[in-house]
Amino acid sequence: MIFGYKGFTKEGTKVKDRIEATSLVEARAKLKANGIIYQTLKEEKASFFEKFDFSSRYKISPKELSTLSRELSMYIRSGISIVNAIGIVQTHYEKHKKMKLFLSTVNTHLSEGQNFYTALQEQKVVTLPNFFLESIKVSENGGLLDEVLLELSRFLKEQDKIHKEIRGAFAYPSFMIILSLVMIAFMLTFVVPQITGIFTSMHQELPLATRFVISAGAFFSNNFQYILATLFIGIVVFITLKKKSYAFSFAVDSFILKLPLFGTLTMKSELARFAYIASLLLRSGVPFVQTINLSANILNNLPIKNYFSAASKEVVEGKLLSNSLVKYAKQLDNSFIQAIALGEETSELESVLSNISELYFEENRDKTTLLLTLLEPALMLFVGGSIGFIVAAMLLPIFSMSIS
Repeated sequence: MIFGYKGFTKEGTKVKDRIEATSLVEARAKLKANGIIYQTLKEEKASFFEKFDFSSRYKISPKELSTLSRELSMYIRSGISIVNAIGIVQTHYEKHKKMKLFLSTVNTHLSEGQNFYTALQEQKVVTLPNFFLESIKVSENGGLLDEVLLELSRFLKEQDKIHKEIRGAFAYPSFMIILSLVMIAFMLTFVVPQITGIFTSMHQELPLATRFVISAGAFFSNNFQYILATLFIGIVVFITLKKKSYAFSFAVDSFILKLPLFGTLTMKSELARFAYIASLLLRSGVPFVQTINLSANILNNLPIKNYFSAASKEVVEGKLLSNSLVKYAKQLDNSFIQAIALGEETSELESVLSNISELYFEENRDKTTLLLTLLEPALMLFVGGSIGFIVAAMLLPIFSMSIS
């Protein structure tokens, strides 16, 4: 529960803030521990808009988590305690209510004597990735918190950069596809029906292309509202099923892997993410089996995620990861499995995984650039060809009349 309070600090400064606690009694105890004398303290009810938020926790973005990790690492390396570091970072989020509450809650747990991992785990404000929490847990025990936080910051920043590059790269092609579909729909729905009346009065047989365009125009014109409604409902149903239905999501992910080019891009992107986070966790001292499970949990493609989850169970029984993955050689990149085998044989798995991730990220970036280079003229050709076909189909009967 979230409680809002007004009061004074030990220094007499007026303060107004929020605090997370399981009950009013616990909220009072936490304020007392922080040296705050409160005037008012009551549970905050969700606002009208917050009631429509189906997730009670704030989903922190990779960029925000990367910045937070880098700042904490910098302060800890300077010799500042984690409690004081959290307190300093908290002042940077005065206008971000969720992050401010998150840091305030973590700071309260730390002040009560808990370690950083437990404080992050017990707070209920922000959802944090499992691999992030496990890395913090191991690094605290090994005295490597500042180094691991810096590595996590780099990883999260790289992931955010890749996502932005992909979104930016596909922005123009997506715009062209949508624009072309809108233009074609507009011509078939509004322009073609206006010309159809002229051809009807001609009482002569029209060319096949003209008849096709007129029929398509009549269909779009008569069913315009139904087409839009069907399209909207279809998108909503697809998104809902993708989120709620495991079987549907698994089938979609399997279909994506079978697509030419896109399937390879998806597969190598997932393997690169797995390799990067696995190398990071191994460097942090996380046990190997736990590393496989945590790295698999960050994957988005369910079939590939299942391959690694199944392999981790065999690793527990004493098998090598490369031997466990051999049965999925047709679905995964065979060179990936061979590299894993080499790393296990030479006891340099962490280094091999790090190199694999860099190789796949770079390879995917080159392939995406090439794809977009070829896609742009193809889209221009599609737009021009589609509109040109409609215009030509409308002009054919007029030309035939002029000739006759």
